[in-house]
Amino acid sequence: MLCQECGQRPATLHFSKYVNGEKTELHICEACAREKGELIPGTSSGFSIHNLLSGLMDFDPAGLTGAKAQVQQQQRCEGCGMTYGQFSKLGRFGCARCYKQFAERLDPLLKRVHGNTVHVGKVPKRAGGLVRLRREIDGLKREMQSRIEGEDFESAADLRDRIRELEREVQNG
Repeated sequence: MLCQECGQRPATLHFSKYVNGEKTELHICEACAREKGELIPGTSSGFSIHNLLSGLMDFDPAGLTGAKAQVQQQQRCEGCGMTYGQFSKLGRFGCARCYKQFAERLDPLLKRVHGNTVHVGKVPKRAGGLVRLRREIDGLKREMQSRIEGEDFESAADLRDRIRELEREVQNG
């Protein structure tokens, strides 16, 4: 999809705005967003996307302050050398290794923004049978582990048997 402003570059920023139940979409490239000051469409305050993302990335669930917070801001990626502080200012990572390097700080952020740290997504009804089975197996495994930790071994054994049944279904396909 091309940018709706310049019509030349690929649109990388996509905005949806709902007013009185009516949806309006805007698709623009980074260059046009920069030219416009990265303003969020529909706001008169001049609040930028960059400020929004930086505010979210400064979120610290552990409540660290002072020296500990400073140390975490200076933590560097072993791949590209980017610090977490630089990431929070730029709003994007320098390399793929950054995700693992900063995972401890990202998990609470992702949980806060998306409600979870694992992408679930939708599954097509016709072609999604195996995907649904695998998700059910994963859920049952988590439940079984919880039962084991709670020393409810009979329920855990029942869950184990159900998991084995479903795994056979997946294999038979």
